[in-house]
Amino acid sequence: MMKINRPKTPCPVELLNFAKKLRSQATNAENLMWRLLRGRQIANVKFRRQHSFPPYVLDFYCHELKLAIELDGGQHNEENEQKRDARRDEYLAEQGILVLRFWNNDVFNEIDAVLEKIYCEVKARREREDELI
Repeated sequence: MMKINRPKTPCPVELLNFAKKLRSQATNAENLMWRLLRGRQIANVKFRRQHSFPPYVLDFYCHELKLAIELDGGQHNEENEQKRDARRDEYLAEQGILVLRFWNNDVFNEIDAVLEKIYCEVKARREREDELI
């Protein structure tokens, strides 16, 4: 099947600069997760880090499977942050993107479980994709 290249909607320069800044100021949890995701290490899928998806920047994103991974610190436990995260996840779901959220502590203390959940979701999304073909 031939892939059709559609023109990309330009991303605001401010958002691209913000994503670049986030990449240079990554948290320890993000650095660890990136070491484990980069280079197609999980089921040969490509993840991007600090990927611009207006109006948001996603911590990690697999375009092929429309799968985002977000790592959350303690500030995401606050009520206003939980509401913001819910709105963000809802918007992304409307775009067909599934968001997997993990606490930073889980990345450090339960990394095998985190990677297993990511792998299982990658596998499930691939199987659904194969069924549609």
